Amino acid sequence: MLRISIFEHFVAFFTFIEEILQMKFDLQKTSVVLTGVLLGSSSAVQSQCPDFTTYSASPQGNPSNGTLGLPFMRPDPACRTFNSTAVEKVIEDMKGRLKDPDVARLFENTFPNTLDTTVRYYNQTENLAFIITGDITAQWLRDTANQFAHYRSLLSMDSELATLVKAVINNEARYITQYPYCGAFQPPSESGLSPSLNGYATDVIVNPPVNNQTVFECKYEIDSLCGFLKLSTSYYNETKDDSILNDNWFSAIDQIFQVINNQSQGSWDEDFNFVSYYNWTGSAGSLSPAVNNGGNGEPKAYTGMVGTHHRPSDDLSTFAFLTPANAMLSVELTNLALMLDEAGQGANISQSAKEWSSRINESIWANTLVDNVFAYETNGYGGQYVMDDANVPSLLSLPYLGFLEKDNPSYVATRNLLLSRKNPYFAAGQNFSGIGGPHIDAWNPWPMSQISAIFGTDDDEEIMKSLYLIVNNTDGLGLIHESVSIYNQSDFTRTWFAWANSYFAEMILDLAERKPDLIFTDPVSYVPGE
Repeated sequence: MLRISIFEHFVAFFTFIEEILQMKFDLQKTSVVLTGVLLGSSSAVQSQCPDFTTYSASPQGNPSNGTLGLPFMRPDPACRTFNSTAVEKVIEDMKGRLKDPDVARLFENTFPNTLDTTVRYYNQTENLAFIITGDITAQWLRDTANQFAHYRSLLSMDSELATLVKAVINNEARYITQYPYCGAFQPPSESGLSPSLNGYATDVIVNPPVNNQTVFECKYEIDSLCGFLKLSTSYYNETKDDSILNDNWFSAIDQIFQVINNQSQGSWDEDFNFVSYYNWTGSAGSLSPAVNNGGNGEPKAYTGMVGTHHRPSDDLSTFAFLTPANAMLSVELTNLALMLDEAGQGANISQSAKEWSSRINESIWANTLVDNVFAYETNGYGGQYVMDDANVPSLLSLPYLGFLEKDNPSYVATRNLLLSRKNPYFAAGQNFSGIGGPHIDAWNPWPMSQISAIFGTDDDEEIMKSLYLIVNNTDGLGLIHESVSIYNQSDFTRTWFAWANSYFAEMILDLAERKPDLIFTDPVSYVPGE
């Protein structure tokens, strides 16, 4: 009898454990993130989830009550890659106050898109997170910073969200420490995820050499390093958590300053030796022609600015000194110094950051203005390219970057030129207009440019015109595309572009604070958490 009793107890115990495990599985299906470790990546859940590239290519869910009837495009809760209660609260707050149901639906789709779809790997214990751009399985430093920018004010309210961002920063610090000239990376080895084959980078020769098992693409863009600084300082400013300032992070900062020092130098030394710290050859398969001067591009003279090989669009620079990228660098170096001073760490780095920020700022004003209009690129020899590209940092986004105020005379003059035929990459059609760039083609402007235009004005009419150029051109899919043809609004690129979705949501929150009467049923400002 005693032996039977013990057996029965064991049966009861294991039955109880089985029930607990089933409860845990059910919780996984309703909340993708538990205890800070990504559980939504388990095959049991994800095997039932549609690929979001396919999912986003056709309308899903119920249409909004607006004129456009925009569809609900969030994945099923079980398929979302991270859950934030603070994000859900903002969505409900905004939906209750936005006067246009289509704008409300577009915000509802875009605001959570980064968390819903792009957290491919996250482990709190390892302090690592891998964030994809959307339909490309790679982590871009620039994109990630922008994908999380609109969550900044929520970090002090949602500790799990803050811990995720902290893990992103730590993972990027490792990337930068090893490959400071590269902007896009493969999953960390700890994730168990296989690297992606990037056919556009396979035949490209890069110096210093890279390992394509770690690096997805090694185009040097100074704004990528700015993105890392932006994410770091915004995290600290909201959380006051200085634990991000670890050895790994300081190692990345050291590499960033090495790049700044090296890339500020002219192409020729005193004895006419050609100075090169980085070159990229390009190839027939890399969406770029072979790069002249042994992969170094056009020579540059010393100005005090920092040269870059590629633009934020991943296209080759014409001239090395990219004005908006240097403007962003100047701002982010100041922010870096302020953070370090407040945290009481890295006094020597803070001092160097202040000096570089001032030097770059002065050089921009001294070298890039043409008839009171900022040139997009210069070379230090008098060469100036007057244009703009939609990708941020752009000239149109200078107020958003924090470089100057919207009413600055030079910005106003520049803005007027950029949004006109005088900008070679401005295009206008019957249904859509804006600034594009050579990354796609001249007749496919980017909705991102209209978002930057809204950040750059206080004029109500201009704001509403830009807003509805965006809202009316999703081709009925309720997400922000990369580019839209001026000839056919159904001819667009990328249904799933997380950065553009985040940037749109960030802009709507900006209007909610400074122009509530334009978008709300009541004129009271809204700031998440206040």
